[in-house]
Amino acid sequence: MRNYLLGLLIGITPVAYAQQHTPADYVNPFIGASTSTAAAGVYHGLGKTFPGATTPFGLVQVSPNTITGGDNGSGYSYEHQFIEGFAFTQMSGIGWYGDLGNFLVTPATGPLRVIAGRHAAPGKGYRSGYDKSSEIAEAGYYSVMLTNPDIRVEASAAPHSGMLRFVFPQHKQSRIQVDLARRVGGTAIEQSVEVVNANTIEGWMKCTPEGGGWGNGDGKADYIVYFHAEFSKPLKNYGYWNAHIPEGQSRKREAIESAAYDSLVEKAAIVRNTRKLTGKHIGFFTEFETKANETVTMKAGISFVSVAGARENLAKEISGWNFESVRKNAKELWNQALSKATIEGGTEEQKHVFYTALYHTMIDPRSAADVNGFYTGGDGQVHRQQQFTKRTIFSGWDVFRSQFPLQSIINPTVVNDMINSLVELGTESKKNYLERWELLNAYSGCMIGNPAVVVINDAYSKGIRNFDIAKAYTLAKNSVEKFGNGERGYADGISQTLEYAFSEWALSQFAKQLGHTADAAKYAQRAKSYQNLFDSTHHWFRAKNADGSWQPWNNGGRIAQPTLESNAYQQGWFVPHDLDGLVSLLGGKEKVIADLEDLFNKTPENFSWNDYYNHANEPVHHVPFLFNRLGAPWLTQYWSRVICEKAYHNSVEGLVGNEDVGQMSAWYVLAASGLHPVCPGDNLYEITSPVFDKVTFRLEPKYAKGKTFTVVAKNNSANNKYIQSMTLNGKPYTNHAIRYEDIAAGGVLELTMGPEPVK
Repeated sequence: MRNYLLGLLIGITPVAYAQQHTPADYVNPFIGASTSTAAAGVYHGLGKTFPGATTPFGLVQVSPNTITGGDNGSGYSYEHQFIEGFAFTQMSGIGWYGDLGNFLVTPATGPLRVIAGRHAAPGKGYRSGYDKSSEIAEAGYYSVMLTNPDIRVEASAAPHSGMLRFVFPQHKQSRIQVDLARRVGGTAIEQSVEVVNANTIEGWMKCTPEGGGWGNGDGKADYIVYFHAEFSKPLKNYGYWNAHIPEGQSRKREAIESAAYDSLVEKAAIVRNTRKLTGKHIGFFTEFETKANETVTMKAGISFVSVAGARENLAKEISGWNFESVRKNAKELWNQALSKATIEGGTEEQKHVFYTALYHTMIDPRSAADVNGFYTGGDGQVHRQQQFTKRTIFSGWDVFRSQFPLQSIINPTVVNDMINSLVELGTESKKNYLERWELLNAYSGCMIGNPAVVVINDAYSKGIRNFDIAKAYTLAKNSVEKFGNGERGYADGISQTLEYAFSEWALSQFAKQLGHTADAAKYAQRAKSYQNLFDSTHHWFRAKNADGSWQPWNNGGRIAQPTLESNAYQQGWFVPHDLDGLVSLLGGKEKVIADLEDLFNKTPENFSWNDYYNHANEPVHHVPFLFNRLGAPWLTQYWSRVICEKAYHNSVEGLVGNEDVGQMSAWYVLAASGLHPVCPGDNLYEITSPVFDKVTFRLEPKYAKGKTFTVVAKNNSANNKYIQSMTLNGKPYTNHAIRYEDIAAGGVLELTMGPEPVK
């Protein structure tokens, strides 16, 4: 973005800019980089992304952290005035207090500070103010000028390692320090570090639920981060801080956020003259004298397996000290990844939004294995991958809707890897069911439904089948039996019942394809359980008590009925597998269309969090495309374009809700391309009005017969948003949906656009 504005100043036209720049140049990692409700407004603009350097699906993310604790999953919020340091692991776009943010590196000068300095009472800390105008974020690169002290910091990354470059002022006591206890949503409960030679440290940080983290411990995240770090300046004057944490002292989020906890750390003993230290709350520092504008560099390999793995990760990926080479390689990796979907047409703003959205969809599910293929399994043992890449961070309830349907087109191997990882986890952990929100082998239990069952059925239906199908089926069936509507025919809540009904349909389809006819019939019947919560008196869904009696109907109608992260008006549209049945309950197509139009017409123009079409959260993401199924495709075309225009921007508040591990951005990539599913698993992508004149998806030969699939929009413009006619591979096409098989076969879907709807 900065380069584009500079181009305008020196006379480069937008056309020339587009010709000279690659997809990675359009990535703006600041889009969505806000966690603060105080600055962004409650529920609005909270993308919760991080702006730091990473690579496609990489294990390492080197990013600035502006805050520890609170509901700040990425560790960064754009409007914060201080940077605590630069961590080597981050999560993207999540709520629930977050996790990772490990191996926090901070440059400094002057007296050693061992706390961040968030509270006045314990005293000053190691965090620094920074010059906001100096902050630059690009695909694979981040830089900023710290102002207290004046140190320039640059960050870049490789898949399993990262590099930081510091430019120090002249000072007799300059320093690089590493807070080994720090963690976004809590603290590592035990850490160890060893100086292994004149330039190198190694060690580990143990993170368990007792130290908070994911869901402040409720997410059950339990992992060890191993590191191998090297410094360009020899470790001649180094040491540690070692804080005494009393037995019984809470290590969770609310404790480590407090001034009282900082006061404990502030009293840490400073330890020198030893090569190794292990403790409950420790850090490492190396001090040296610097000349004016002296560059000092550090690099680190990260592993979730072993110190040896971290060491090998760094050696294989960043063997020297050439920062520019690391930065260049990261950008090349992003250009290769982003070339999976290329665009023509659209405004400069829309290009930035599109490529940044695509970028955000390729952060997770990230690789969890080292360069040698070793990874930690669900049994806590070390395994070596053979047929697939071990992946982690599966935000199932979010990503089954758009993210995995997108990746099944452009990165089906990633989809297959994630399924393998979930199936293996279910077996190794002896849980014997599929987790709905997985983080580093943890069964967090976050959210509802059985999204892994949906993803597996969707993949199998599309021919993405390189996983243990028998194990997958057993685990899918166990999941639906453990979490489902069961024989009773409903669950404890509207959201739960409707989400479970959909996963029961997915299992019935999976069973049918595998020839399990009895199961197919059984779960097809259970998929109709949503009907058991339809109250004909109020003409909408209503929760029941365990004895079958209705729960109270709250004043305020459909909007007032309790559901999970939605209201009953929004959640009630989630019957993607049986729209005919839903329409029948609701009184016919004309009535349903009118109701949906009312839903959209009452939605705020900026699509901020609201009681109607709430794009800021996932339950309604399929709703704009229902008009296609109801015989009013021009309304799908109109509203999908409006949402793309109003809910997504090239700005910090460019996302109206949490990014949710790629889901919010995947919705945009698909909708802006003219495609989006209503029902993952039926292999249909609804056709809608593309934002761009031409979008080309590069297909994977292993899973697709064709090389590319292209959507062309002739005469496209902001005014010409309605489809007048269509051809598929040169032949007239009249359906308003296209099958996945036709996309995978390759070809061209050509849409002729116009200013008036074709009814």
